[in-house]
Amino acid sequence: MKLIIQIPCYNEAKTLPQTIQDLPRSIPGISSIELQVIDDGSTDGTSEIARELGVAHIVRFRRNRGLAAAFRAGIDNALRLGADIVVNTDADNQYMGSDVALLVEPILNNTADMVIGCRPIDDHPEFSFLKKCFQKFGSWVLRKVSATSVPDAASGFRAYSRAALLRLNIFSDFSYTMETLIQAGYDNLQIASRDIRVNPKTRESRLFRNIWHYMWRSGKTIINIFLLYRSARFFGVLAIGAFVAAVLVIVRYLVLMYLFQVSTTVFWPSIILAGVLLVLAFLLYLTGILGSLLAANRKLSEDILYRLRKMEYDRPEGKRQ
Repeated sequence: MKLIIQIPCYNEAKTLPQTIQDLPRSIPGISSIELQVIDDGSTDGTSEIARELGVAHIVRFRRNRGLAAAFRAGIDNALRLGADIVVNTDADNQYMGSDVALLVEPILNNTADMVIGCRPIDDHPEFSFLKKCFQKFGSWVLRKVSATSVPDAASGFRAYSRAALLRLNIFSDFSYTMETLIQAGYDNLQIASRDIRVNPKTRESRLFRNIWHYMWRSGKTIINIFLLYRSARFFGVLAIGAFVAAVLVIVRYLVLMYLFQVSTTVFWPSIILAGVLLVLAFLLYLTGILGSLLAANRKLSEDILYRLRKMEYDRPEGKRQ
């Protein structure tokens, strides 16, 4: 059973040595552990430091392409190398490396396809009250969207089985954490969570400028992914809302006309509004049907892509070692 621990990096020459030092070299049930660094266009010699530290696999971008692209490239390379399990951790040593064993245990026991390391949000010494509230609210929203029960949806400390990685597709250009969770819920993969420990902060986040920027990017990503995977439900709810509003306007008009003998000419704006709402409801309903057809087509495309990946990564020269 091969485990690859991958570390996306962007100018992490200072923090990478400690991060690698803290990672486990052996785990019960794992025959080999290999490290992989994805250098996302670093200019401080991160790749050279990784090579000096004995990292077996280095994927390097010529320019900075973002965390999602780095994660996607790392996963592709790990699958090609025959990884049975991939653990993703941060290069700033935010997560305690020895907890990797906690993440891989459910996969080794065949009780999970994907395991999320959940940080102690309430007791995190470096999270402000506002950030704790945003983290909890964001995780709650993502749980509703993904139909999962993960307490810390934004955590980047995760373990994936090979079968799960063959099915996941990354479209976002911001962060993979939300998208992979929604996809896993949509594909009915088994998702587990484990409480993990954190280390003192070594630097400020490079993924976002401030909490408001993170909220904006995260919210936009969640909406985009939700529309991608749940468009029929989204437009269906809007269609029902528009139809109910139209019915209420019509009922109000009929009540006033027949019970209170109000002149019909007084409420022409209400009739026009009701007509507009009915047309809107119909258009939203048609959009939902189109979304269902696109979702079905996407599901077929994902199944085809899964089979192609399996053929590519499991061919003789790419089989697990």
